[in-house]
This record gives sequence, C-alpha cells and structure tokens, in this order.
Amino acid sequence: MKMNTLSAPALLLALLATPLSSIAGNSFNDAAKSATIEIDKAKAAGFEWRDSREILEQAAKAEKAGDHATAMKLAAKAKRQGILAVAQAKSQKNAGPH
Repeated sequence: MKMNTLSAPALLLALLATPLSSIAGNSFNDAAKSATIEIDKAKAAGFEWRDSREILEQAAKAEKAGDHATAMKLAAKAKRQGILAVAQAKSQKNAGPH
C-alpha cells in the first residue's frame, strides 16, 4: 500500500500552531496535560506516534530531577508530535493503493 507523505505546508502549519512559549505557560503540569490531550487525539485518530508518550515520561523525569527547562522542551516536543500525528492522520485519510 502506498502512503502519502505530509506536505510541507501541512507540517509547517502544525509546527507553527504550537510555539514553545505557549505550550501552557510555565507550569510543567499544564504542559504535560496539554501534551497528553494532543497525544490522546492522535491515538483516537489511530495515528499515535511510537515515542510520544515515552518523550512525555522523559519530561516528567526531568521535572522530578529539577531540570524544568528540559522538562518543558520535552513536553513541547511530545505535544508537537501529537499535533503532527493528527495532521498525518488527516492527510492519510484517503490513502490507499493506486
């Protein structure tokens, strides 16, 4: 089965939709919650990416260890993966053999 790839504009739009500074203020708990929501949307669409939840777990470990900056970056990455996975699900919706 041939799968379409995400177009560059779709990827750019998804990335621009989640600037690092707006992931949920400065609260790690809010950032993790926001990332979980996006990952859950991807899962519901059947396109959850393999590493998204693992990245979020790494973020929680970094926060627990006192590395807030790394925790926030990882939470943002996990959230972006969720958003991109949903965009991929939409772009692949009608993919099939040609």
